[in-house]
Amino acid sequence: MKGLKKYYGQKILWYLLTLVFAVILNFVLPRLMPGNPVSGIASKAASGMTDASAIQKVYEEYAEKFGVNLPLYQQFFLWLKNALHGDFGVSFSQYPRTVSDIIQSAVWWTLALQLPAIIAGWILGNLLGAIAAYIRGVFDKVILPVFLFIGNIPAFGMATIMLTIFAINLKIAPASGGYGFDLIPNMSWTFVKSVIAHYQLPFWSIVLITIGGQAIGMRSMAIYELNADYVKYSRFLGIKDRKIVGYVFHNAMLPQITGLALSLGTMIGGNLVAEIIFSYPGLGTVLLSAVNGQDYPLLSACTLIITIMVLIANLVVELLYGIIDPRVKANQQD
Repeated sequence: MKGLKKYYGQKILWYLLTLVFAVILNFVLPRLMPGNPVSGIASKAASGMTDASAIQKVYEEYAEKFGVNLPLYQQFFLWLKNALHGDFGVSFSQYPRTVSDIIQSAVWWTLALQLPAIIAGWILGNLLGAIAAYIRGVFDKVILPVFLFIGNIPAFGMATIMLTIFAINLKIAPASGGYGFDLIPNMSWTFVKSVIAHYQLPFWSIVLITIGGQAIGMRSMAIYELNADYVKYSRFLGIKDRKIVGYVFHNAMLPQITGLALSLGTMIGGNLVAEIIFSYPGLGTVLLSAVNGQDYPLLSACTLIITIMVLIANLVVELLYGIIDPRVKANQQD
């Protein structure tokens, strides 16, 4: 127990430090973007005015409203104070809508798409890798290379291929959106069916590019474990092969769990592009609109939420790894 407490304490401390640096970067970097979005909003409000002093007054009012008239460090502490209360300010590109409202409506779409797709791809990939290592045959010589090739296709490429084949050519799936454009979100069966139909292409495009990398890692670890001395000794003792295989794949899974933790960040970051391709109403689409509109309050909030999601997912996997692998506890005690 003492070893696990030390392991958990170190992990949580490192993730908290990472979060602190991520918060600072999430605030500073978007504000280094060229251009002045506040002047664009002010110019729309002052359209038709001819008095220069009145136009300047309108700009100053908006600058004060958005807080851009303050020094950057004061803006940061004000933003941080408000962010801790869930207030990320007002969106520049969708003014007067608040950033919190935009994020709240998008984050659940991303969570419902990304996490199930990544976990499904991870499970299917490890299953394929285990079968390829143990049974060999067509799984090792045909199916695995195919998925390995598919796994090397970038997220936007797979999304484009899926969109072209199934939505444009075959017309068996919707091309864009999270639900029908003629529907209003509600709990009716019509709306649920529409959500499921629009969910398929983004979901499977993420799953397919996840399987290959996980499968090849599992296959390599499983072959290594199958050739280990303890396996040969167990067979010599007459232990049933089914029981031996259970231990083999348990040991082979441990590095794969670590691999899942390490790859979650790149997976989520890359897969957001798939949301943009399908115009899925998640954080990817919101992030694109924020960049195009020089909307750094919205951009900061999006990147912060994505960072927090990735850190939490990685931390959960790391903590579970401490429970699953007894070697972690032994190493900490040493």
